[in-house]
Amino acid sequence: MAQPIEIRRFETPDDELDMKERGGIGIIKMRDGTTGMHAVFEPGWSWEADEKPLLGSPATCPMRHVGYCLSGRLVVRMVEDDTETPITPGDFFDIPPGHDAFVAGSERVELILFEAPS
Repeated sequence: MAQPIEIRRFETPDDELDMKERGGIGIIKMRDGTTGMHAVFEPGWSWEADEKPLLGSPATCPMRHVGYCLSGRLVVRMVEDDTETPITPGDFFDIPPGHDAFVAGSERVELILFEAPS
């Protein structure tokens, strides 16, 4: 017998990363271990100031991010070579570990992120 279709909504996440007035990330986990995240970063948000302390203050973001940009402009900087890449609405992206990022401009950044089961 086939498994039933699984539907989850970000309005009822399994976990949340709260960055107070600067945004947050709602996290849902599917039964096979696939993770979906809805990230909202307000103007002024930066990885250095708002997310790094919540992760134990690593030198750079240790995670790979695969996702889609819904709104805003996120600038991602690869720390090793100091290159900056803007992520804008409609971009499907794959960001390797070793980066930081910040919201550029006055518009909220909204992203959907995916992570395959480990």
